[in-house]
Amino acid sequence: MSDALTVHLTQSVAALDKAQWDACAGPDNPFVSHDFLSILEESGSVGPGTGWSPAPITIQDGSGTLIAAAPAYLKGHSQGEYVFDHGWADAWERAGGQYYPKLQIAAPFSPVPGPRLLLRDAGKGPSLIAGIEAVVDQNELSSAHATFITPEECALYRAAGWLIRQGSQFHWANEGYASFDDFLARLSSRHRKDLRKERAKAQAGLDIRHLTGDAIEEHHWDAFWDFYQDTGSRKWGRPYLTRAFFSLLGARMADRVLLIFAYRNGRPIAGALNLIGGDALYGRYWGCNEEVPFLHFELCYYQAIDAAIARSLARVEAGAQGEHKLSRGYRPVPTYSAHYIPHPDFRRAVADFVEREAAAVADEREWLDERAPFRKGGDAG
Repeated sequence: MSDALTVHLTQSVAALDKAQWDACAGPDNPFVSHDFLSILEESGSVGPGTGWSPAPITIQDGSGTLIAAAPAYLKGHSQGEYVFDHGWADAWERAGGQYYPKLQIAAPFSPVPGPRLLLRDAGKGPSLIAGIEAVVDQNELSSAHATFITPEECALYRAAGWLIRQGSQFHWANEGYASFDDFLARLSSRHRKDLRKERAKAQAGLDIRHLTGDAIEEHHWDAFWDFYQDTGSRKWGRPYLTRAFFSLLGARMADRVLLIFAYRNGRPIAGALNLIGGDALYGRYWGCNEEVPFLHFELCYYQAIDAAIARSLARVEAGAQGEHKLSRGYRPVPTYSAHYIPHPDFRRAVADFVEREAAAVADEREWLDERAPFRKGGDAG
């Protein structure tokens, strides 16, 4: 077998071999799986007219076997990324440059930390990064951005000279709890009482159900689509995902989906969509057609904790932003992105911004963590 490696820029994850892609992606993070990325393409959530043009970058060995891949997209805007670079785009275009299209290494619409360098051979990370850089340079793109990368990947990108940017999210950590009450016992007395009151008010008169696998039927997706449309139109103006996405998700990934619905008199009034990973529950979308105090917290945070404990998962990742998660037991953790900017002057300006931003983000994370609701040494509960 030849030792030659070839880098390919392709136009679709769906067109690549599923088994080979997943051998690179691994089983733990559903957002970089062949199924999830293909569903986005086949449902029209990415592709023509969306500003997300699939451009996966792959490395094959001499036998044609896929040994490394990056879920990449040519982006015509900066929407749906959750790592905000609009200011960079404005500055570069005011200076006479063309920021878009740029290359985005990402799981679209998913602020979920996870691998972006998908490696069957762990030693091929530098080669894959070099391939990404070559795509940018040869096509005279302004930049490449790998968002929500793992801490381990930071070292590879940093060694290649990419800029590393920090952010924060709120995650819940399972410290071996046997029940929600075990978790509550870790909180201060005041917060413990507050959470119990919130749960009681949210659940009053409602039937809350967890649905996964074969229990999810098309009428559940009809209901969730209504919830998603309502939330999406208020938050983004136009929801990113199409209706077909949810049906395909149910058809191909139902065992990795957890829908949590609230029913009143047999009618669904609210729902939260989660994906189940190897060691985490990932909260993604929520919506409702009836306003109930604290129901958002119940379905998205407390029920997610219940589900994670029942499945012995290490954590719940409840998505981007949201300091209101802190008082509910979700603590701030760092997130990372990596940025390749070929133009030296533009790179210097962005590097200065990233350095100053990182100090502020770290200070804020420390300040927030000191205010987490967990019992301190002198609190007897």
